[in-house]
Formats: sequence, C-alpha cells, structure tokens
Amino acid sequence: MIENHIVKIANIEIGGQNPIVAQSMTNTNTLDTQASVNQIIELVNAGSKIVRLTCRSIKEAENLKNIKELLIKNEIRIPLVADTHFSPAVAEAAAVYADKVRINPGNYIDKRRQKSKFTEEEHKEELIKIRGKLGRLIEICEENSTAVRIGVNHGSLSERMLFRYGNTARGMYESAMEFIKIFRELNFHNLVISLKASYVPTMMEANKLLHDEMHKKGFYYPIHLGVTEAGDGEEARVKSAAGIGSLLAEGIGDTIRVSLTENPIEEIPFADKLIEIYGKRQTLPMPYYELNRTSKPQIILKYNSHDEEELLINSSVDFTRLNESGLYKKLKIITNGEPKNELSDIILQALGIKYSKAEFIACPSCGRTLFNIIDELKKVKQKTSHLKGLKIAVMGCIVNGIGEMADADYGYVGAGAGKVNLYKQKQIISKNINESLAVDELIKIIKENGDWKLETE
Repeated sequence: MIENHIVKIANIEIGGQNPIVAQSMTNTNTLDTQASVNQIIELVNAGSKIVRLTCRSIKEAENLKNIKELLIKNEIRIPLVADTHFSPAVAEAAAVYADKVRINPGNYIDKRRQKSKFTEEEHKEELIKIRGKLGRLIEICEENSTAVRIGVNHGSLSERMLFRYGNTARGMYESAMEFIKIFRELNFHNLVISLKASYVPTMMEANKLLHDEMHKKGFYYPIHLGVTEAGDGEEARVKSAAGIGSLLAEGIGDTIRVSLTENPIEEIPFADKLIEIYGKRQTLPMPYYELNRTSKPQIILKYNSHDEEELLINSSVDFTRLNESGLYKKLKIITNGEPKNELSDIILQALGIKYSKAEFIACPSCGRTLFNIIDELKKVKQKTSHLKGLKIAVMGCIVNGIGEMADADYGYVGAGAGKVNLYKQKQIISKNINESLAVDELIKIIKENGDWKLETE
C-alpha cells in the first residue's frame, strides 16, 4: 500500500483526491508590505489559492509577518509561500511566518565552485552538510506547522548532480530524491515536490519519472507542476498547456502554476482552464486524430470550436500526448474547416520539433527582478522574432539565469536596478548596460557574431 501524503498548507490541503489548485507569485518587493498585500488581494480575487513571495534576505522573510497581519485585517486568509534559494538561514527565518517554504536543492547548500569532478568522499561530505541544515529547518517547520516545497529547476542543478547525471531529467529527479530521502529519514512528510524546466519535453520526462518512481518506492508526495521561463503571449500558453495540461491528462499533478512574463493576475484564468479541462485526477482517453501518411507522417487534429483559448489548449495537449514518442514532425490543425497554420507552428516549436522563428526563454517577473522584464521581453521579441532558430533568454535575475539559459544562443539577464548583463551562450559580453540601451546592444552583439538576418530573408 502506498503512503499517499496529503499536505496541509494553512487552510488548504493538496494531494490525494483534493481539488487541484492554481497558484501564482507576486512581483512586488517583499519589503513593501502594502504593495505586496495589494497584489495578493488581486491574485485572490482572480482565483489564486496559494501565493508565493520571493525572500532573498532575512528581512524579507521576517516581513512576511507584517504582510500576513495586514491581509488578516483585510479578511484575506490565503497560504503564503516563501521562495528562498541560496541561504538556509533565510529559509529558517521564513519558516516561522510562511505557510510553506520553497527550497532549491541545486543551490540550498552546494556552492558553485567551478568543479567538474567530485569524489565519492566529497559527495558524502556534502550530504552530511545538507542533512544538518535540513534538520534545523525541519525543527522550525514542525514548530510552526510549515510545509516545504522541494523545488528543483533544470537550470540550477548542483555541480554534484551535473557531474553524476548531466543536465538531464534524471538529474532533476535524483536531486529531488536526495532531499526527499533526508526528509523521510527525519520523519518529516509535509512535502510538495516540483521539477521544472523551460523545455517542455524535459519538464514532462522529469515529472513522469518522479511520479512513477515514487509509486515504485511506495510513497507519494503532492506534485507541483509548471513550465518555468515560458515567456509571454501565445507561445507561453502553448508551452504551459503542452507541459502542464498533458501531465494533468495523465493523472499527474496536485497544484499548478502557469509562469507568464506578464502581470501575474493573467496566470490564474489560464491555469484554472487547464484544471477545468484536464484536472480529473485520472488518465483521460487519448484524443481522436487523423494521419496523413504522404511524405512525412502528419497528425491532423480537427475541432469545431469558436473559443480560441480552448482551441490552443486542446490542440497543444492533444498533439503532445499523441506524439510522446517524437515520431511525428508535422501537424495540421483544422477548426470549423479552416486551417490554423500559425498555431501548428507554435506547438511544433514549443516541443522542439520545428523552429519557424526565434525561440524565447523568459522568466516570470518576481520580487528579485530589478528591471522591467515584461516590457523588455516585448522589445527584444519585436526586434529579434524573425531570427529563425535562434534562442534568446530574457531573465530577471541570476538565480536561474545562467543555468536555465544554458542552451540559449544569447542571454539578456537582469544585473541590478535598471541594469542588464548580455551573454553569448554562457560567456558574459557586456556588463551593467542601462536597460534603455540594452536591446540595441544585444542586436549589435548578434550582428558581430554573424547571427543577424534581415526580416525578408
């Protein structure tokens, strides 16, 4: 019999047969109590059931107390999650006030030392350090009824994991399992697990592996689904539907976040739609399709829908599920007798099958972002979308920046208040560029490297 752990986060329970819930994250300064409370109220009104705030420092972690108190004065009771990364001390401070603390195994203990090899002894020493730090966090969480999310990001695996498994879905799973094992040994089970990547196939592979392996091991913790750094607009919604929706359709997932480089309020309606259609907590029947066997095999999906968002969601999920093997390289979508060629192209690109324009990796804005990433992404896309096959990362900060944009050709990364660093792959080219000049500087670097094309080419 499987240990199926239901996790309580303040007044919400997730896991088991509890409803799948949508959540989001503020993009305010967590030290700005009023601004954070105002945005949380907006998110609650939009339907968010859980809200996460960035906590870079102990001061930010401690200010969660003031945010909570002001929310209660406004008769708002919603679980608050502290997003912590590099400092166990910040996580421990946040655990006193937050209802859940997110920690990232890739940077919670392991420090970047530019090492490419680790001995077995070094590996064991690191695990001893991790166990010691987690033991203290667990004590605080138990005292305050605080849950923990083990949040692994594809772009920030520890150097130890990269040495053992490479930058792979397996590495993501093993990174989470290392921490799960320690929590279990210390008899702490109020855990939620997330494995996120910006590349949809990697995100899906990692989560299926996690889901299957937990069942094999005889225990199950709730899974938080998300495609990180999905960007904005149709492209981001296709990636999110393909990754999150397809897993929900397989009965995987207990809470979801649709990460958009937009106002966070926009994330909730789309997330709710995914849950409404696919959040049935069971494997749904495979969709109907036709197959054109001339030239390369082509899947043909036909719909009778006048709802553009529903069409986007259904076609993204249907093709992703039908093409799990990666056999099909062509897609045709027809609705009400009319072909939807642009949508077909966006789906093929989201799954890494065929690139018809530039690919953008962009994180959602959060309190760590010190420049206007929403507007900057629009500017970058406007000037570079025609660069077919080029991959450009627009990142708010360095937390996941270098790793998550590891396979990008160029990177546009927040470096401070109104400042941007520009990268050619992992190599920094220009530092601390004023954001008003950064897009033109990026184009200059692309041209100097011979990757610029005219839009008519």
